[in-house]
Amino acid sequence: MAKTKFIFVTGGVMSGIGKGVATSSIGRILQSKGYSVTAIKIDPYINVDAGTMTPTEHGEVFVTDDGLETDQDLGNYERFLDTNILSGNYMTTGRVYLSVINRERNLEYGGKNVEVVPDIPLEVILRIKKVAKTTKADFVMIEIGGTVGEYQNVLFLEAARMLRMEKPQDVIVFLVSYLPVPNKIGEMKTKPTQYAARSLNSVGIQPDFILCRSEEPIDDVRKSKIALFCSVPKDHVIASPDVDFIYEIPVNYDNEKLAEKILSSFKLKKKKNDLTKWKSEVERIRKIDREIRIGVVGKYFNSGSFVLADSYISVIESVKQAAWSNGFKPKIEWISSEEFEQDPKSINRLKEMDGVIIPGGFGSRGIEGKIKAVEFLRKNKIPLLGICYGMQIICIEFARNVCGLKGAHTTEIDKEAKYPVIDIMPEQKKNLREKNYGATMRLGAYPAEIKTGTIAYEAYKAKSISERHRHRWEVNPEYIEILEKNGLVFSAKSPNGKLMEIVEIKQKDHPFLVGTQFHPEFGTRFMKPQPIFNAFMKAVVKGKK
Repeated sequence: MAKTKFIFVTGGVMSGIGKGVATSSIGRILQSKGYSVTAIKIDPYINVDAGTMTPTEHGEVFVTDDGLETDQDLGNYERFLDTNILSGNYMTTGRVYLSVINRERNLEYGGKNVEVVPDIPLEVILRIKKVAKTTKADFVMIEIGGTVGEYQNVLFLEAARMLRMEKPQDVIVFLVSYLPVPNKIGEMKTKPTQYAARSLNSVGIQPDFILCRSEEPIDDVRKSKIALFCSVPKDHVIASPDVDFIYEIPVNYDNEKLAEKILSSFKLKKKKNDLTKWKSEVERIRKIDREIRIGVVGKYFNSGSFVLADSYISVIESVKQAAWSNGFKPKIEWISSEEFEQDPKSINRLKEMDGVIIPGGFGSRGIEGKIKAVEFLRKNKIPLLGICYGMQIICIEFARNVCGLKGAHTTEIDKEAKYPVIDIMPEQKKNLREKNYGATMRLGAYPAEIKTGTIAYEAYKAKSISERHRHRWEVNPEYIEILEKNGLVFSAKSPNGKLMEIVEIKQKDHPFLVGTQFHPEFGTRFMKPQPIFNAFMKAVVKGKK
């Protein structure tokens, strides 16, 4: 393919309608036709990256292999496309403006006036082209965050318009819209989609395709109406009804011949037609009728009166992949660790779980509840996977209740802890003193060496691994000897042996109690469960049987 093709994905009517999954699914069906695909996310935030945003505000912070804190949609891209998405594939308003301002300060504009238009959109286009050149992908998918009609993303829409003006044969635009069916009316309404399309028209863009998100498939009458009033061909109005799980979406798009329609728009032909394995796995998952209960003990759940599952989206997807791989459907239950602090008896709820995960996090809120949870799970031999902060809490609980180090803690919470089992990395102390928090943690992929004869080795079946991190605090080397002496096993360490990467209790003493300093959930792919999650799920299934 001589030229890279660019596909912009915009959203209308409301936020949260699934642009990220739509982008990922379009990319996946294009892959199935023999083309290489990469994906870019543009977030309309002044934040330079997603690292300083709370999960209840923005959802999970995903970390790339090369260490950028990004929007959760990059995780979707990786899971669907089965490829690593790097830092160049993510930009925010803040990131773009910062780059332009730095270039202006360095006299890179040759003394001319630097203006919002066209210089900000030109910077966006420059970044998009750089990704195309670096990845050599046949297709570059570009998801523009936010909703059409908002002020925040208008400059990114302008970038899409300008790039299409420059390369009219190489750019198409999708509008992902929502068609509500009000309960008291009982009729699917197209008017919000019409307004969204006209909002896109108002910034100089005519959508080529409209993806119609809805509770049920869009009928022929609505397709005709949208085609007429939004000026798109009727066969470019694509039904995208709700599904039981997101990996069905590429199958639905394939049934609508969406990839063929996209290729036709670019005057291209399919090189192959291979979504067979994907479809077979979706069908197998549909037929699974055994259920397993997994508790997630955390604190980033509540958004007003609602539970914000997006706070742990990669953990959820990793649990699903591992459970499906082992022949079960997971029933995930959200458990706030603060409950155990307010009502100690409520911890007995954990007995109802087949397995429990304590994911990553920061801060003091709910930490004592998590420590109580680890103690309960350890004593009652319920499978436990602790991730990042969860691993550190495993070490604190073990130090307090097995090693007899009463007052053991992390200096993140108690700077004067009697036994600082978890302590800050020396190079991070300067950052904290200077309140330099953004992008200053141990971020991205780091290698680790695994000890043979351990649960970790059995899971990975490898002596060397590389996994992604996002943290500042580490297991304090001064306490490793006493922890190991009392039965805690550090089964993976950094190559120099100074940083503890995986901790576990031998299986003769517990069916599965493992903690990882890294975030294994970032390594999950569809049809490829992450090794640690898979090992956890095997232990859960074994206990259930």
